[in-house]
Amino acid sequence: MSDMASSDQVQAPDAQGLAAAAKAAGKRGLPPIHLWNPPFCGDMDMEIRRDGSWHYLKSPIGRAALVRLFSTILRREDDDHYYLVTPVEKVRIRVADAPFLAVAAEVEGAGQGQAIRFRTNVDDEFTLDAEHPLRVAIDPATGEPAPYVLVRGRLEALINRPVFYQLVDLAVEQGEDLGLWSAGRFWPLGRLDGGASA
Repeated sequence: MSDMASSDQVQAPDAQGLAAAAKAAGKRGLPPIHLWNPPFCGDMDMEIRRDGSWHYLKSPIGRAALVRLFSTILRREDDDHYYLVTPVEKVRIRVADAPFLAVAAEVEGAGQGQAIRFRTNVDDEFTLDAEHPLRVAIDPATGEPAPYVLVRGRLEALINRPVFYQLVDLAVEQGEDLGLWSAGRFWPLGRLDGGASA
């Protein structure tokens, strides 16, 4: 992500004001941020790191309820930047990889009839299905897989290593791919020859 101008940081609202606006906007579940088009108010010194932790002014945000609140007003826009959005303001934050981390998976059923449910570090829960697809990116330098699942909008969760190993243990062969069944569809994790799936 490109460097953000420090002059923009001065104009950005503080985290406390943003949290208050988010709380007011989302009293009943997830707020309708897809309907909001507020003006851009600058960059905020907030970052979501690869391990799923949120940091404000380079210090970790320790309150899980506050992180959950911020997660409900997070949006990824067409410029591939991430923004915290309220009805009246929009600020850009930094995201090192994916904004969420998939920290648990439960399997219901078996074989082609099974469903895999994920839970994220901010307590989103959803089933691996057409609305929440799985993708596996392969690092070209190391060959390491990085598995992601779509949570909502354009926001993905990186599947953490223990959960990925759990999925690999559940995987079955389908043609030249190794993968999982969920919600009536086969989701490739990788090719049996070690390459990336199509």
